[in-house]
Amino acid sequence: MKKVKLLKLSLLIFAVFASSTFANGLSLNSIGTRALGMGGAFVGFANDGTALYWNPAGLAGQSSRIYVFMTDVIPSGYYKMDAAGIDANINSNHYISPNLIANYTKGKWAFALGVYVPAGLGAEYNGKDLKNLTAPFGPYEWMSKLAVINISPGVAYKVSDKFSIGLALNVYYGMFDLKRPNDTPMDTNGDGVPDVLPQYSENSSGVGYGFTLGLKYDINSKFSLGATFRSSTKVTMDGTAELTTVNMKDDFSRDVTWPMWIGGGIAFHPKTNMTITVDAQYSNWSALDKLTAKYDNWGNGEFVLNWEDAIQYRVGFEHAVSKAFVYRLGYYYDPAPAPDKTLNILFPSSTNNAFSAGFTYSFGKIQIDAAGEYLMGAERNVPAEPGYAMPGKHLLNVFSFSIGIGYKL
Repeated sequence: MKKVKLLKLSLLIFAVFASSTFANGLSLNSIGTRALGMGGAFVGFANDGTALYWNPAGLAGQSSRIYVFMTDVIPSGYYKMDAAGIDANINSNHYISPNLIANYTKGKWAFALGVYVPAGLGAEYNGKDLKNLTAPFGPYEWMSKLAVINISPGVAYKVSDKFSIGLALNVYYGMFDLKRPNDTPMDTNGDGVPDVLPQYSENSSGVGYGFTLGLKYDINSKFSLGATFRSSTKVTMDGTAELTTVNMKDDFSRDVTWPMWIGGGIAFHPKTNMTITVDAQYSNWSALDKLTAKYDNWGNGEFVLNWEDAIQYRVGFEHAVSKAFVYRLGYYYDPAPAPDKTLNILFPSSTNNAFSAGFTYSFGKIQIDAAGEYLMGAERNVPAEPGYAMPGKHLLNVFSFSIGIGYKL
């Protein structure tokens, strides 16, 4: 019982900071400060504790270390529909996620435990800017927050001097908050004329399980290859929904699937102090076709997404100027998983070009990492035709930065 209470307390502490994590799709693009600085091209390199996420096989042979890092994600963008006189900006909030990973090496074996935020989605708008969407009713609160905390133990084994294998268990704790206008007006006077469009709000949480399998092969001193498979994870989330305007509540459940992910990468060392990395990373977004809420008394409600599978392409660069100072650069191309027909302002999705940079300064057993990333989204112009959920112009840009501190054991 004490262990269960401790687990719940740990989840609560991280939920306070991480429940608002923001990203394109359902995955943060770069877990870890070093990886962020290299554009997330880290599957074939995986040379710090975040290998637990990118490629668990990379844990084998590493120095034992405790690593703490924080990432702050700041979105900007807009939704415009000239025909309705709508010009709404996404609130540029700070979405902060704390992360902790510890890894320990003993001979050919390596072990790790991480508590980190691998996934999120969300947006928030000023309701007054969207009032014309619900006229003559409103304004309303428009907000979504979907996030995951992963408690991940991992193990790796160095089969030979060249080849390693690793496995991590993913225990996902998911959280989902939503505020928007109700789908249809209601008749509260009993005269057959709808007179109220209630404000809808909900919150839910749940747990799901999956795994990550990684392989790493060092061809020679200049080249290494990596491959990672992350299983899909279904989280059944239970919660309460409320129509606040008319004081109605109902309990519900919703299954949310974080998709299967496959990554492959190569790390090239043209010099002993220089590394170039190239990755291709595939996400099975088509598994996320609908988000269906099953209410106890209100029937079913759903968001139709029909997202499409996508491949991200990433490149990274690292140069050790000295034993104490290393700098990094990165770029990746991130195609939008959401088609125009289902694009929704509460579930933003854009095709992105992202640029990043970072550095590490080490002294004694301590390392300090810092990195920044700017994700430039392409504007999407959804036509005002039948079958399109939200016609108009959609734009999402994201600036994020990360700082980390590591201590060598």
